[in-house]
Amino acid sequence: MLLNLEHRNKKVNDIHEGKWNGLGGKFETGETPEECVVREVLEESGLSIQHPKLCGLLMFPKFKGNDWYVFVFTADEFSGELIDSPEGKLEWIHDDQVPSLNLWASDHIFMPWIQQGKFFSAKFEYGGDQMRTYHVVFHFSPQPFVAEEDELSGFLA
Repeated sequence: MLLNLEHRNKKVNDIHEGKWNGLGGKFETGETPEECVVREVLEESGLSIQHPKLCGLLMFPKFKGNDWYVFVFTADEFSGELIDSPEGKLEWIHDDQVPSLNLWASDHIFMPWIQQGKFFSAKFEYGGDQMRTYHVVFHFSPQPFVAEEDELSGFLA
């Protein structure tokens, strides 16, 4: 498996400076998590992903002064070419190389859950740059089902 990770080494005052991170960012008004990840990956990498798969939810209370809620997605289908990202160097990394990268401690914990196909909800608590503790709940992971409004008309009455 290949992962597209970003070595955060370009942005001034980046709280992730020097770390390798997955792609992502903040929601725009009215966006769903799926719309947000498609837009953010395109903006940061030049890749247009199709059919993102939700793998889990992460919560980082008071991380660097704010509560962070993270929707974790993967995508196997994409088009486009990598761009020169303004936030860091993008690279395709083999999954066996990931443990040797400078990641946040929590990434080393939840990334294997993704590889194992587990659907998770986890809270990671940090004190500064050090992870203090975490708690996780694993959920049954059903196949995604996308319904259009007309398919739900009997339920919307």
